[in-house]
Amino acid sequence: MSGATLERRLANYRATLAANGREPGDRGDGGIGRGSIELGRRLAEAVDGELLLDPAGPVVRCEPATVVLPLDRERLAGLPGLPPPDAPLVCLDTETTGLATASGTVAFLVGLGWWEDDRFRQVQLLLPDHPAEPGLLGRVAAHIPSTAWLVTYNGRGFDWPLLVARYRMMRSPAPSLAGHLDLLPFVRRVLRHRMTDARLRTVETEILGTFRHGDVDGWQIPGRFLDFLRGAPAAPLVDVVRHNREDVRSLARLLGRIDADYADPAARESLPRGDLAGLARAFARDRRLETALACLDAALARSSRGESTSADVPSDDGAAGDDTRRPWWHPHRVADVGGTRRPSMWTRFVEGRLDSPWTNERVAIERARLLRRMDRYDDAVVAWQDLTAGGGAVAVHAWVEIAKLREHRLGDVSGAGDAAKRAAGLAERRRRLGMGDPVVEQAIAMRLARLRRRSAPSVAPPV
Repeated sequence: MSGATLERRLANYRATLAANGREPGDRGDGGIGRGSIELGRRLAEAVDGELLLDPAGPVVRCEPATVVLPLDRERLAGLPGLPPPDAPLVCLDTETTGLATASGTVAFLVGLGWWEDDRFRQVQLLLPDHPAEPGLLGRVAAHIPSTAWLVTYNGRGFDWPLLVARYRMMRSPAPSLAGHLDLLPFVRRVLRHRMTDARLRTVETEILGTFRHGDVDGWQIPGRFLDFLRGAPAAPLVDVVRHNREDVRSLARLLGRIDADYADPAARESLPRGDLAGLARAFARDRRLETALACLDAALARSSRGESTSADVPSDDGAAGDDTRRPWWHPHRVADVGGTRRPSMWTRFVEGRLDSPWTNERVAIERARLLRRMDRYDDAVVAWQDLTAGGGAVAVHAWVEIAKLREHRLGDVSGAGDAAKRAAGLAERRRRLGMGDPVVEQAIAMRLARLRRRSAPSVAPPV
């Protein structure tokens, strides 16, 4: 680096410090930099907050108005993966200087929320300057008791690992948690089928029915804070504080919606078909198979009553080959990350018959698989037989599943051979129509050959 370039950078650095009321190496007032205090004062005035002077560093504190958000903790605890009713819940969301969780990214705003009876109370802690970070982290730790469950949205992948990294950088232990409830997996498993994406703002619009006006976009937030550190006015950070406040409040509202609509068994019956199917998967993962089966039965009952299920399926008006207009669940859409997504064997087998994430057919398939997992083999056979009525690729798959159940679970080799022959006949018919699948046909042929060998009478060896 040339001397002129270095001199220019030093001059810019001194000018920035002077604009913020600081001098190089100047720290006073009990170890707190005067520049950090001045930045905190300006920030507190802009966001209508309180400047807290702490030996570890000044922090700006905002306390939004409390809102009434009742939550039935006993009922909520009945859902899989949800916290026990006696554990305190602390909602958390951060605004950061970047999207990485490495040491170079700093959380300059941490929003926290918790319940006091039926009221939801919030606190927002802002960092006026990088040297004051120990003060911010200390205040955050004071709001998270060791018995609490953290409630976040993608917090397991971003917010909490980032904060843990910052505590380690400060040589301080991160707050211990009793548990961590990340709502993003629940949304993806239960609600994603009827949304364009799984962003929190989309959840607000399409699930909670709330709309933000004049909100700041996430990509703008780091720049606004860094501009403030360079001497720009603090007014643009007002929108950032409002954005964070609504994010934390949306966590509480979403949890309340989950409590009212999904934790109550009676209320579940009015849910969209796809929600019930996704919830069944969540219960099945938690080994609560009877409850999972009840959810699938309710989903099929809704369709049998002729109720509208338009909310289950986003519209697919994209032309063939127009990948950008296909919905996210389309088997031929290219994944948004990681390159081209190869369709699974099941997707290739049904040849695109799954025109939505949760058709009646797919729910019925899920139910048949669940019955087998519950060791209800006779009921599983009946469920698969119902799926053979439509013919086509799904019928071929259903007859193969029936053959498996009869051979391996019911000990009916003859019946298994009959089911395999039906599968072979349908597969041959599809081949003649130009819709054959050599992989499936070969698998069925191998199964038939094995079943013939098992059912053939044994020949006694010569004496």
